[in-house]
Amino acid sequence: MNDATRQEWLLEDDVPAERLDRVLTRLHADLSRSRLQALIRDGQAAVDGVPVLDPNRKVGGGARIALTVPPPVPAEPVGEAIDLAIVYEDDDVIVIDKPAGLVVHPAAGHDSGTLVNALIAHCGESLSGIGGVKRPGIVHRLDKDTSGLLVVAKNDLAHQALAAQFADHGRTGPLERAYLAILWGIPERRRGTVEAALARSTHNREKIVVVGEDRGRYAITHYEVLEGLPPGQPIASLVRCELETGRTHQIRVHMAHLGHPLLGDATYGSGFKTKANRLSEPQKEALGALGRQALHAAILGFEHPRSGEFLRFESPLPADMARLLQALRTEI
Repeated sequence: MNDATRQEWLLEDDVPAERLDRVLTRLHADLSRSRLQALIRDGQAAVDGVPVLDPNRKVGGGARIALTVPPPVPAEPVGEAIDLAIVYEDDDVIVIDKPAGLVVHPAAGHDSGTLVNALIAHCGESLSGIGGVKRPGIVHRLDKDTSGLLVVAKNDLAHQALAAQFADHGRTGPLERAYLAILWGIPERRRGTVEAALARSTHNREKIVVVGEDRGRYAITHYEVLEGLPPGQPIASLVRCELETGRTHQIRVHMAHLGHPLLGDATYGSGFKTKANRLSEPQKEALGALGRQALHAAILGFEHPRSGEFLRFESPLPADMARLLQALRTEI
C-alpha cells in the first residue's frame, strides 16, 4: 500500500481571501472538490500549521496551506455468483474442492472472480473477519493453479480453532493434509523429507527460492513415491507429499530442489522442457492440456472447531491430471 502524501503551498501575498476547499481545488487538481472537503473535515488540512476542519474557512494571501492525503483503502470484495464444489458445510465451516485457475483471495491483478468473492455471495454476513477484509474466513490457501480441498471458517470461533490447527501443521495436533504431484523423473529415495528454508527471490519477486536457515523461513516437506511413470522406464513419477510447514509454493520449490520439479510448472520446471521431447504424442497432448503444475490437494482432515469430531475428506484427481496420469502410465 502507498504511504500517505503531504503537500504544502504558500499563497502569494496578493491572493484574495477565498474558501479553503476552493483554494485546494485549484492547488490539487487531481482530487475532486467533494474529496477535498471530506479530507478537510477529517482533519487532513492545516493553515499556518493549525488544523482546519471547516471547508468554508477563508484563507488569503500569505497563508501556508498543508494537505495530507492518506493512502487508498483497499476496496472490500463483493459477492459474486460463482459456482462452488462444496464437499461439506455446516454453521461453522465449509469445505471446497477448488478447481485449478481459481484465485483464493483478492490481490494485485485479481480484484474479483476469487474464491472469497464466491464465498461472500454464498455465506453472506456469516464469514469470519479475523482473516482481514480481503481474506474473510481464509485460514489456508492453495496456489491459483493448484486444485483440491480447502476449508474456510464461517465464524470467529471456527477461525481461531482452525488457524491453531494449521499453525501446528499436524505436528502435535489432528490436522492432515496430503497432496498428489506428478514429478519429472523419480527421486532416488522412494520416501524422504526435504528440509530447506525458503524465501522470496531477490531477483524475481514472483519466485520462492531455497536459502540458508538464517535467511529464510523454516520449511519441511515429506514425500513418498507411489509409482514410476511409465512402469518400465519411468520418466516421471506420482508422488504423495505432506506438509509439516505451510510456505508459499513449498511443494513446488522443494521438489525442484530435489531435482524433480512438477510437470507443467512453468516457474520452477522450465529447465526440464527438453524432457517433454521424450514423451509420446498422447502424453505431450495431455501435458499441454494440463496447462498448470501437476499438483492436487487430495486429502484434508481436521478437528471440527465446535464438536471436536475429526472430519476427513478425499478429492479424486481432477480430469486434467487424471488424463495426464493415465497417458504417462502407458509405455512409450
